[in-house]
Amino acid sequence: MVVERNDGINLRRLAAETDMLLSSASRLCDRLEAAGMVEREPGRADRREISLHLTPQGRRILAELRSDRRRRLADVLARMTPAGQEALLSGLTEFDEASREHSGAGPGGGAPPPSSEPAEPSRPRSLPISSVPEARSGPPADPVARSA
Repeated sequence: MVVERNDGINLRRLAAETDMLLSSASRLCDRLEAAGMVEREPGRADRREISLHLTPQGRRILAELRSDRRRRLADVLARMTPAGQEALLSGLTEFDEASREHSGAGPGGGAPPPSSEPAEPSRPRSLPISSVPEARSGPPADPVARSA
């Protein structure tokens, strides 16, 4: 997903964004390239740099993984009561806000609010699949399929 969101990313930046050693990121890209998921090309500004791009096959695989994940989550959510869905949404919302505040991003991804009182987020009555945080992010260590 990092490569998908940052088309043309170089290895150094990929390694930094995924908290990997440069050599580990390079080996991972070797494997992804051999699998046909990414392609490397010389950088436009500096031909010593390598830019990474998802291949059509890589994009197709990510789309299939996302579709499968959404289907599985929808199946689980359908088995939950509305009260259970509400509790899950409330907990995930609070977790997301605490995580953003901890990372300095503040609620909603921007700067922390100037008020010392936390804002009460509006919560929907049920938990539609589109509100599940997996659609926004995934495990930070997977550079291609971060949210797949």
